[in-house]
Parts: sequence; C-alpha cells; structure tokens
Amino acid sequence: MAASLRIPRADGSTMTFTLRPAREWRTPTAPFRSRIAFAAAHVVCDPFADVNVLSESRIDWEATLAYRRHLWGLGFAVAEAMDTAQRGGGLTWPAAQQLIARSVAEARATGGIVACGAGTDHLAPAAGVSLATVRHAYEEQVGCVESVGGRVILMASRALVRAACSADDYRDVYGAILRQVRTPVILHWLGDMFDPALEGYWGTRDLDEAMSVCLDIISANREKVDGIKISLLDAQREIDMRRRLPAGVRMYTGDDFNYAELIRGDESGHSDALLGILDAIAPAASDALQALDAGDMDRYQTALEPTVPLSRHIFRAPTHAYKTGIVFLAWLNGHQRHFRMLGGAESARSVVHLADLLMLADEAGLIRDPELAAARARSFFAVAGVA
Repeated sequence: MAASLRIPRADGSTMTFTLRPAREWRTPTAPFRSRIAFAAAHVVCDPFADVNVLSESRIDWEATLAYRRHLWGLGFAVAEAMDTAQRGGGLTWPAAQQLIARSVAEARATGGIVACGAGTDHLAPAAGVSLATVRHAYEEQVGCVESVGGRVILMASRALVRAACSADDYRDVYGAILRQVRTPVILHWLGDMFDPALEGYWGTRDLDEAMSVCLDIISANREKVDGIKISLLDAQREIDMRRRLPAGVRMYTGDDFNYAELIRGDESGHSDALLGILDAIAPAASDALQALDAGDMDRYQTALEPTVPLSRHIFRAPTHAYKTGIVFLAWLNGHQRHFRMLGGAESARSVVHLADLLMLADEAGLIRDPELAAARARSFFAVAGVA
C-alpha cells in the first residue's frame, strides 16, 4: 500500500503527498579509492534529560554512536564534533570532549576512520580577549583530541576574530599551533554564511586576500597540513584555491551547494569531501563514490545529482539552521526515536520547510521506509495543526 499523508503549504492549505517505494542503494565492499569522504555527523540528544536545554548538553550516546557506525558501514570517514554536531550551537565543550573520546574509541573498535574538531569554543569571544588566550585555548582542545589518539580538524575560532588585528595575527596563532601538532591536520575555513561571527576571517573581509593569507599559512607549515576544508558555497573560489595548494595538500570540499561537481572534478583535479550533507544523503553518496571508483560517471550523476536540490534546501538561509533538517531526516528514517535537538534547535525551521524537505528527500530516493516516514511526518504535522 502506498504511504500517503497530508502536508502543509505556505498559503495555509494542505496537499496529499504519496511517498515512492524505497530505493535500494549499493553498499561498499571495500574502502573508496578515488576520493576521501568525511561525513560530518550529527548528535542525538537525550529527550528525557530534565535540564536547561539552552545551556546543557545531554546526549543519547548509543543512538549517536550507532549513527557513526551507520556512516562507517557506508564507507565514510566521520568528521566528529563539528558544526553538524551543533558545535558552538548547543554542544558544549565538556560534552564535545566526551563525544570525541567515545567516537575515537568506537572507531578503533570497529575499524572506522574519524577526525575530530578542535577549536576555541570554550573561550568566550569577548572584547579584550588576547591572542595568547586564543592560542592556549587551541592548545587545550588539540591536546584533548591527541590525548585520546584522535586526528585533528583545526576549526575556525570566533575568539580569534575578536582578538586579531591583522592577517599576521592569524599567521602567528596558526603557526604556533601547527608547529606543535603530532600529525598533519585538516584546516577548516568556515564562511560567515554558516557563522556570522566569523566574518573577516584571516584578517580581511576581502575573500581573495583571505585566500592568500590562508595559502601562506599552509605553505609555511606544509608538513603539518593534510588539507583544508572550505565552506564558502562558492564553487569557483574553491577551484581557484584548489589549484593553488602546495603539492600533496588536499582540498576537502565543504560546499553543500556544489559538491557533486567539485567531487567529480575537472581536467586540473578534484576535491575530496568533508561535508555536513553527507550525514543526510549517505546511501546515495556512497553509491555515487563507488561508481566513481568504477569509472561509471553516468551512475555517479544518477545517484548524486538528485540529492543537490535537497542539500540546497537544507542549507538555505539562514544556513546555520541546516542541522534541523539533518536531524529531521534522520528521525524520519528511523535512526533515532524522536525529533528533539540540543538547544531546542528542532524549532529552527518552519513546518513548511520540513514538509518540502520530506518531498525532496523522497525524490532523491533517501526515504528508506516510506510507511515509517509517513507515520512520523503525519504525527509531526498534526502537532502543527494539519488535520
């Protein structure tokens, strides 16, 4: 029997929507060969914890780690404790420390690959914060990741934006941290569309100048940089930077609008991936990457291109609210028992936005149990007043 439900529209009306039969996706039998792909994974909160949801992070550890096992099983590496996990937006540093330690241990036990975000989010980006304080905050978090055997993703710092007076301040802070790391790290340039507090990162609002500063830092610390993830939602700028990277330094696309073309690449190269959207589109993306390994570009396009409208919807402005869509889809697909989030972020998107997300996910073949998804969506929309 077809799975149907009434869904709300922006004009106040409702319409009947019928989900397609579930699509079967190929699962990998070996690691991806042609691309490295990190899925930035979300966390599952504990909905029964009687805490102040605006300031305390209580996590359902089994559901959270089960989702990482799901991603590893589809061939992905996991980017842990990043903004997809609500880092700096609900996930506190004490909770992030636990998440990092548990994920590294789980990866070690199951053969998965994980890299973990280290930043300065335990340091308030207040006026008067010093560069030395920012550097010490970075050292604390990098030390935490390395102490449990984790690989570091060096995240952008809101506090550094407040403390720095010039591009040279970025060069000094990053140089000091990179000289100390045990193994090469992935840098993360996060655009202000994801986090407005990061406007002017690298000491300038001019993105061409900012790119040059970032490339200077990479070149000066070549042996300590595995690659850089940029999340600017600007495909040409990523390609331009990719072509200027020192030999051996990877570009990890963080462009959730243009990832299909950037991962596919061109005659001059390609991007690897470190993406939040991979959390939501993992079965299709895994199939696409297997196709890429096999040289089957038609299958790559057929699997991945239909996910792009879904991703652009999930990451539409205000972009920082994208986590709500990621978790909503995980709930619809049975990966967690509830649609609750750290910091009450389940309310960050409208009911109509989430209805459109359901339809786009269905079109991309990403609803794995239509009956379950319809039942859950029906109950959610009923609370919003849909008869």
